[in-house]
Amino acid sequence: MLSPNTIQIIKSTVPVLEVHGTAITKKFYERLFTEHPELLNVFNHANQKQGKQQTALANAVYAAAQHIDRLEAILPVVKQIAHKHRSLGVKPEHYPIVGKNLLLAIKDVLGEAATDEIIGAWGEAYGVIADAFIGVEADMYQQSEQQPGGWSDFRAFRVARKVKESEVITSFYLAPEDGGALAGFKPGQYISIKLNIPGEANTHIRQYSLSDAPGKPYYRISVKREDAVDGRPEGKVSVYLHEQLKEGEAVWLSAPAGDFTLDTTGKDPLVLLSGGVGLTPMISMLNTQLANHPGRPVYFIHAARNGDVHAMREHVNELARKHGELSVHWIYQDPTAADREAGAFHKEGYIDLPWLSDIVRTKDAEFYFCGPTPFMRAVNGMLKEWGVSESNIHFEFFGPAANL
Repeated sequence: MLSPNTIQIIKSTVPVLEVHGTAITKKFYERLFTEHPELLNVFNHANQKQGKQQTALANAVYAAAQHIDRLEAILPVVKQIAHKHRSLGVKPEHYPIVGKNLLLAIKDVLGEAATDEIIGAWGEAYGVIADAFIGVEADMYQQSEQQPGGWSDFRAFRVARKVKESEVITSFYLAPEDGGALAGFKPGQYISIKLNIPGEANTHIRQYSLSDAPGKPYYRISVKREDAVDGRPEGKVSVYLHEQLKEGEAVWLSAPAGDFTLDTTGKDPLVLLSGGVGLTPMISMLNTQLANHPGRPVYFIHAARNGDVHAMREHVNELARKHGELSVHWIYQDPTAADREAGAFHKEGYIDLPWLSDIVRTKDAEFYFCGPTPFMRAVNGMLKEWGVSESNIHFEFFGPAANL
């Protein structure tokens, strides 16, 4: 338990963190990787370069300071981050390293304003927060290892099949190299894939949603190739997976993780909205719902640039032909001439509330969505404007969580 004085001091730093939070976390990562370069084998380098990780950590520290007197309020966020930590292999011994460098970064950025009293209070608070993470993650490691077909840390898999789904998305069917049982998962969860890319000094770990239903003898991930665009560098891992990883080769996977999961037993209509490669967890949810709990009204709504980059379209169309409860809708931002000739899409441009409400017809439904942050921000805004209950809105970020 934190003392009332410590809580008061932490609360008093909230306005400072609002202004200087990202500067502090940027300095923190600089210090961390200078002192402990081995941690570059854990962190996503692309998110570091783009500033996403620094912003996500700043938001987390800010939230912790705001709610330091009732940390139970941020327990859902703790669990969400803990899922990512478990899938990356974060261990208890990493927390003192992080704490030391975070306090030094606060001191570096704030200078004399970071008094010994403030640093002491934050050190005490960090200890309490770290203990919460360590406890939650210990349970997750134990559950991961003890479940049927489960394991701890990383396990060798081979690429059983590699299937091109569109011009930019390829699916990888991954089977355990030891031939053993495969841990189950909930639709919407993800795995971490660990790679040693030739010519790269560090191991690279990326998290990808599982894109098929549980219960298969493989895990499937469907990966978008991230090419260089608008000054953003190409995705080293996605390009390697597309261009160099071959069928029969080995990769290392963590057990499935994540709290963005579908309740397949619900009775209200189910609305699955996706943009771009955000359709991958939605396909897992769709396949699972229709196979195990048919009869529930399902709306599958996907936005893509055009048919050339639209993955798994025929698979979903085939499901719609077999399942009368499934209603499918495609939105193309920039349809090709072939798309127009084939009548391959239902709306040109972007999803908007009048169109969405006309399709679904009720706000008393369960809404799940995933895609690029601008897409998610737009969908979240529409649902709020429509008056959809907060408890019926579910979403997942690819990478560090941003603010919708």
